[in-house]
Amino acid sequence: MEAIGVVKIEVKCIHCDGKDVVKMGKQANGTPRCKCNSCGKTFQTKYTSNGAKPQTKQMILKLSTNGSGIRDISRVLNISQNTVLSTLKKSKNISQT
Repeated sequence: MEAIGVVKIEVKCIHCDGKDVVKMGKQANGTPRCKCNSCGKTFQTKYTSNGAKPQTKQMILKLSTNGSGIRDISRVLNISQNTVLSTLKKSKNISQT
């Protein structure tokens, strides 16, 4: 009988780009969670909805600074208008502090 090779996937932290990442259980829907030992933050390896992706939140901020409206952003990124509004509100609170 031959030994089956183990597939090792290199995962980087989405917050600090650290490589010291360990598995930390699963979400209720089954998606795996990881924890970065460098910064201590947790994150998912894959996202099921477009609105939860970190890249989507960056695109919302870019499109809004270029003059796009809330309905336009939600249509282009295929996400809810509520997601666009909550992301903009959170970014406004962060920029004021």
